[in-house]
Amino acid sequence: MMNSWMGLVFAALAAATASVQAAPPFEDSMAQRTLACVGCHGKEGRAGPDGFYPRIAGKPEGYLYNQLLNFRDGRRHYGLMTRLLDPLSDAYLLEIARHFASLDLPYPPPQPANMPAAVLQRGHVLAQQGDAAKGIPACVQCHGESLTGVRPNTPGLLGLPRDYLNAQLGAWRTGQRRAHAPDCMAKIAQQLTPEDLTAVTAWLAAQPVPAQAHAVASLPRPPAISCGSASLPAGRPQP
Repeated sequence: MMNSWMGLVFAALAAATASVQAAPPFEDSMAQRTLACVGCHGKEGRAGPDGFYPRIAGKPEGYLYNQLLNFRDGRRHYGLMTRLLDPLSDAYLLEIARHFASLDLPYPPPQPANMPAAVLQRGHVLAQQGDAAKGIPACVQCHGESLTGVRPNTPGLLGLPRDYLNAQLGAWRTGQRRAHAPDCMAKIAQQLTPEDLTAVTAWLAAQPVPAQAHAVASLPRPPAISCGSASLPAGRPQP
């Protein structure tokens, strides 16, 4: 009986040793260090399945860096993100931002827009032309003519779920989301009526992402509104 029990023990130890020896080597990379991020934001940061965790892959690094700072420092409010980022330095947050900004991954097709044509047309006008009478600039003035963003600090607006767009504009309207002064998006969101907010997010979410999905290097002309951004850590090159 004792020999049989000892045999089982040695067999278990041998199996455990073989398992350890067969385990892949530890990969000390940003992809591995950011597994906590993709747990919510989807594989490689492609977006979570519920519509509220946005795509972070391929976003401009300055924008991602700003948002990491905003969550850590209280300008954006989501407890899980704050606790995750609270112990991290500015320099390390920039490394995370650069990792996700470097990912060049395809976008899925947009979901159909179940909205009346008149609502979508109003959204199209707001995105492309704005509404001067209401003090609302066109989205393309800051986010680029193709709405794919502008390096280094302005994100694209296409390829995002309508629920996420609604939530973020709503957060700016109520002060739950803030940015460095001048906080241009807060001003714009507060100028939007609920109907206009619905229209522009419905139209944006229904647009396919163009084949050239990268943020552009610059705008053809300076935007009519100024927006604040965080400075990069001292000694770091500009993106």
